[in-house]
Amino acid sequence: MDSDPAFERRPNVLLVHPHDLGRRLGCYGAAVETPAIDSLAADGVRFDQHVCTAPQCSPSRGSMVSGRYPHDVGLLGLAHLGWGLDDEVETLPELLGDAGYETRLFGVQHEVVDPERLGYDDHWTESELAADVAEATVDFLDDPPDDPFFASVGFFEPHRLSRYQGFRFDDPRYDAPAPDAVDPPDYLPDVRAVREELAAFYGMVRAVDDAVGRILDRLEAAGLREETLVVFTTDHGPAFPRAKGTLYEAGVGTALLAAHPALPDGAVRDELLSNVDLLPTLLDVAGGDVPPEVDGQSFAPLLWGDGEGKGDGEAYDGRDEAFLEMTFHDKYNPTRGVRTERYKYVRSFGDLPLVYLPMDVLQSPSGRALYERFYTSARPAEELYDLDADPLEQENLIDDPEHAEVADRLRARVDAWMERTDDPLLDGDVPVPPEHVERMKTYPWG
Repeated sequence: MDSDPAFERRPNVLLVHPHDLGRRLGCYGAAVETPAIDSLAADGVRFDQHVCTAPQCSPSRGSMVSGRYPHDVGLLGLAHLGWGLDDEVETLPELLGDAGYETRLFGVQHEVVDPERLGYDDHWTESELAADVAEATVDFLDDPPDDPFFASVGFFEPHRLSRYQGFRFDDPRYDAPAPDAVDPPDYLPDVRAVREELAAFYGMVRAVDDAVGRILDRLEAAGLREETLVVFTTDHGPAFPRAKGTLYEAGVGTALLAAHPALPDGAVRDELLSNVDLLPTLLDVAGGDVPPEVDGQSFAPLLWGDGEGKGDGEAYDGRDEAFLEMTFHDKYNPTRGVRTERYKYVRSFGDLPLVYLPMDVLQSPSGRALYERFYTSARPAEELYDLDADPLEQENLIDDPEHAEVADRLRARVDAWMERTDDPLLDGDVPVPPEHVERMKTYPWG
């Protein structure tokens, strides 16, 4: 099978994906030292307008592995709480395997309960912590297969750890900066609980960077760097109020980096991308076949930094919208939305709190500190934000006459998308799976 003609031969693909990171990296402007991950941006392409389909683990990861929207593949909630990929859904490792790749999973996957369902040739899931997963990945790189490989490398960090009195980032194994040395993101108030948690979060991010550095060093030492496309991304935004569990930018904005010696150094792309686009892009690079059911589109031409395909002359024609959704997490939070390059429209179904706080956020110090602010008043049924004028999404323009045409247009796009994908919300409230009810009785979970 033929890959993208810019590669002399089909590259290995190393996909690295930590939990709950958003874009909190040095190369995206966050005040945290991430030299190894930043090196991928320096040696390749950074995508600044990449968003996930859902601001939560399993549904978003389901989109990465299927190229389809969560409600279209059975992942309306978390895999360990009763949801899972539909049986007929083809996965990225299965499709790359069909294209002749050896496929391996190391560490985290959160799309299904049993990783066998995903179709990897082999999987190592004895631990999900970054240091352990990196060690297992390094062992694999010391003795790689003869065929090109796809290695999915998932880290638990910087997801909160479950503790007796809630969910926290702090742990002795992580080297966290002092709270006074960090600056809270603009969408959160500067209070002590937020500073302390952000510092601990950055300790976890540093652990992720250390693990990435270990893998990149071994990739180089094993002589594999020249023939390996390294892709770094994450599932959704960090576990803070008004981020994870929401369709605001802090919840759906996600890092995406790609590095390979054939790619330009330090390129930055501003095109709107969705993580449903990852599967068709990697299949494009690998010379695999993209199933017709896939919702995403390949952005492989953007890897070259100018949007022009190399060798075949195909240009990237772009997307002008990215659809967003959430249905279940620990609670029912049905929302749908669409993001364009300038605007975001969000529709909420039912009586919901102003800002949904997932359980790991709600039970955290910052969640408890901001509970009154975010959880005791009602959310509007519709929201509209001008992301150019209001990047923090503070001014809801849904009732502004000057934006009525924009609201009508985006409202119609969401309606059409829900119809096209047979969204179960069209039939009313989505039933709670019995398994969800039973497993919620055993909280906490991580």
